[in-house]
Amino acid sequence: MFQTNRLTTLLNIKHPIIQGPFGGNLSTIDLVAAVSNSGGLGSYGAHILPPKEIKKLITDIRDATAQPFAINLWVSNYDDGFATMSEAQFEMYLEPFKPFYDELNLTYPRYPETLYEDFESQVDALIEMSPPVFSFVFGVPDEAILKECKRKDILTLGAATTVDEAVALSDAGVDIILATGFEAGGHRVAFQKPAEQSLIGTLALVPQVVDTVPQPVIAAGGISDARGIKAALALGAEAAQLGTAFLACAESGTSNLHRQSLFNNKSENTVLSRSFTGRLARFIPNEFISQCEACSEFPLPFPIQSFFANPLKQAAAEQANLKFSSHYAGQCAGLLKHRSAFDLMDQLITDLST
Repeated sequence: MFQTNRLTTLLNIKHPIIQGPFGGNLSTIDLVAAVSNSGGLGSYGAHILPPKEIKKLITDIRDATAQPFAINLWVSNYDDGFATMSEAQFEMYLEPFKPFYDELNLTYPRYPETLYEDFESQVDALIEMSPPVFSFVFGVPDEAILKECKRKDILTLGAATTVDEAVALSDAGVDIILATGFEAGGHRVAFQKPAEQSLIGTLALVPQVVDTVPQPVIAAGGISDARGIKAALALGAEAAQLGTAFLACAESGTSNLHRQSLFNNKSENTVLSRSFTGRLARFIPNEFISQCEACSEFPLPFPIQSFFANPLKQAAAEQANLKFSSHYAGQCAGLLKHRSAFDLMDQLITDLST
């Protein structure tokens, strides 16, 4: 009874299981293929990739699976307070980061030509390659983009953190709405109000979105097993998205240190912070987050904060340094059991059938 519905038919998948897309090289083709080949919808977070790499990525995923998959992009690539950064501003922003760079014996970064990829160019590449699903966060794409997706038979999947955001996506003609509660790991993808003012739990958000929009709804946030999926379906959602549970699997692109931190973590041991990117996200807490939260000069607007923090978290991963590690985690981390995406999918499918 839990395996097929309007959404699984629309997506042409066997089971109402969506793998959350991970940015920052945490997504992998292996993970997408494992989920899609098992009957769910694998997803790849591609927002940091240039258009040429997006084209190659979609080709490579098609080589790994003949099943449906999603490519995820960020509609908004920068926040208010950032337009262009002068070299003088760059040096000013770098100053409070210097003690962190010194502690890790890192060379200070140089003034960059660009900080982010152009969303419109990324979308052009995506549409040219026509993946089965285009998923997106942090906003609603322009009408022309959504119309072109429909013309090319690309399903669109937009994320909402509030009912009003879901209505905006629905009114724009987005095919599928993801209702994501604040329990989720990773970024809070609010786009109408500040993320701190859009913190609604999955249990409260999902049925309100279901009752408000005609499109099929996917539930996300704090879901890691079949019990959570069944609960989401009982609330009216037609699928559930799991992020942290798949991030902990060997097929993901994260580090072994991050995986071990997830399996050692408990639901109460996560924090929402802008420390690593300038946008609000849920992490396992550490000293870097604490120091950033206590510093009046932080956070810088996204993506400037992310630009300066990225070398720190990369070095931390290489050095197994927990102080500077960026370990995304949802509040469901205490429920994690599986270290293989295939094992996780097998368990979810078995439990959904009972």
